Amino acid sequence: MSHTSGSADIITGTRALSAAGRWTALAVLMLGTLILSIDGTVLFLAIPSLTRDLSPTAEQLLWISDIYSLAIAGLMVAMGNLADRVGRKRILLVGSAVFALASLVAAFAPDPNTLIAARALLGVAGASIMPSTMALIRNIFADERERTRAVALWATTFGGGSAIGPLIGGALIENFSWGSVFLINVPVMLLIIVVGSFLLPESRNPNPGRFDIISALLSLATMTPFIYAIKHSAKHGFDSVTALTLIITVIAGWLFLRRQRRIDDPLLDIELFKNPAFTSAIATNLIAIFSLIGVFMFFSQYLQFVRGFSPLLAGIAELPGALTQIVAPLIIGVVLSRLGRRYGVVLGTLTMSLGMGLLALAENQEGYLWLGVALALVGFGAGIALSLTLDVVLTASPPAKAGAAAALSETSIEIGAVLGISVLGTLLTSLYRSFVEIPAEITGANRAAVADSIAQAMPVVEGTAAEPLVAEAFIHAMQLTSVTAMGVGLLLTIIAWRFIPNGKISSGGENEKDNAR
Repeated sequence: MSHTSGSADIITGTRALSAAGRWTALAVLMLGTLILSIDGTVLFLAIPSLTRDLSPTAEQLLWISDIYSLAIAGLMVAMGNLADRVGRKRILLVGSAVFALASLVAAFAPDPNTLIAARALLGVAGASIMPSTMALIRNIFADERERTRAVALWATTFGGGSAIGPLIGGALIENFSWGSVFLINVPVMLLIIVVGSFLLPESRNPNPGRFDIISALLSLATMTPFIYAIKHSAKHGFDSVTALTLIITVIAGWLFLRRQRRIDDPLLDIELFKNPAFTSAIATNLIAIFSLIGVFMFFSQYLQFVRGFSPLLAGIAELPGALTQIVAPLIIGVVLSRLGRRYGVVLGTLTMSLGMGLLALAENQEGYLWLGVALALVGFGAGIALSLTLDVVLTASPPAKAGAAAALSETSIEIGAVLGISVLGTLLTSLYRSFVEIPAEITGANRAAVADSIAQAMPVVEGTAAEPLVAEAFIHAMQLTSVTAMGVGLLLTIIAWRFIPNGKISSGGENEKDNAR
């Protein structure tokens, strides 16, 4: 397996970093992670303004939103393997340069297809940056206690970035064009390139094995048709195209798994999934992000189109979820010592589910208070669950496979984001289309726009008698989508209760005997 423990790596430029140097290097790596996670959600509040400028269809809008995460999910493990061979620092710096270039293209995209292509390139660059940051952290921090704190800070940055993305997007869009949400990436990536060039040590695996390009292509051939099938069926129903893409997904997925079992240097280490704790933690990551991202993407539209909030005010309104998601990982030590891993994850998933259910009720209320409470519960529960499952993934994996485990954990998060936007987004769009009542006087292209999505409908119906009908249809669709997400959260609770071990962490930081079985 290409991902091995840090001790097996070749590290060049091996002068030992001082304590200040190590933490400064961590800050650089966290900055890259922060931008990547922000880019996954910063676009949510830009959707109304870019819709006015580019006029994307509902299907194009979904591709704009999730092609970024799709590219990351499909390529992260492959890029991690590539970084093992040519050097993690080198891949990180090249990825940062490509990310800056793609951000410029996205900021000035003249049409939806150009923006989709730019977002895809951002995802490719992001897939090269993310696994390199974790590998470098493992090499920079040789002391286990320091490394534990560094990984916890990294995880907090990743979760916090996703949560504050809408706030940053709202502030930018309030004062600039929607393209500004991409332009902010450029100076940050240039800073990473300059500082990282002389501060970060280079490392690579001395015996990485063969890089299997066929496995990388098969993984893409599995994910991409599957996501396309979901999107296509939302607009056209289950037709021959949907059936064909699903058949391609099944065949490619079977070939991929078969190849991983047979080759000496697999892209994906199937053996890791024989551990129930590892598998359940990966599943929890995927499903938690599925619910979180899927609902929050359309919640930003709800705040602006239905509630009439400005982009900045909508970002502020989502702040309770951001703050609690940032705070949650900081109290993980207390949760572990009092509850243990299993019951800590159960607490997180139940809290998240409660927040989703309350969100469904609050979306039809006039005030903001219960919306804020619901968002706080969702953010806090997701923060607890995701932080603990990362701990479970690392604990349940052999030390020699820690890199592979980390890559799989990160990949599951990205796949969850893709599926959340695609599946829940498709559900919400289908529900809206079934609920919306269009007055007879709206005809032609305007009628098609109202029937397509709320983003297309509002410019047509704003200030008319049809506006409340569109808003009501979207509210009902949001409520059912939120209830669906709540059900997914309850499923997570069952998975955690059944499979995640409950070993506790003592005050001294050592693992106590696992009492799960």
